[in-house]
Amino acid sequence: MKKVTLQYFAVLREQAGRSEERLETAATTPAELYAEVQARHGFTLPLSMLRVAVNEEFRDWSSPLEANDRVVFIPPVAGG
Repeated sequence: MKKVTLQYFAVLREQAGRSEERLETAATTPAELYAEVQARHGFTLPLSMLRVAVNEEFRDWSSPLEANDRVVFIPPVAGG
């Protein structure tokens, strides 16, 4: 188990009811972590619509997670 910090934006922030949380996880990749929090918060966006950044760098969904990583799931941006 490792502790990570998650940041949420846009629809993910609304669905989670928060913009950030720190949690303990057994997830070894961002994809596993997203599946965990998707089940917890009822996120409606599929993984294929998101990008992920770990420690302020875009990463592949299968890259390894380390203790104290900061993970951001980035949803599509609608703007005007």
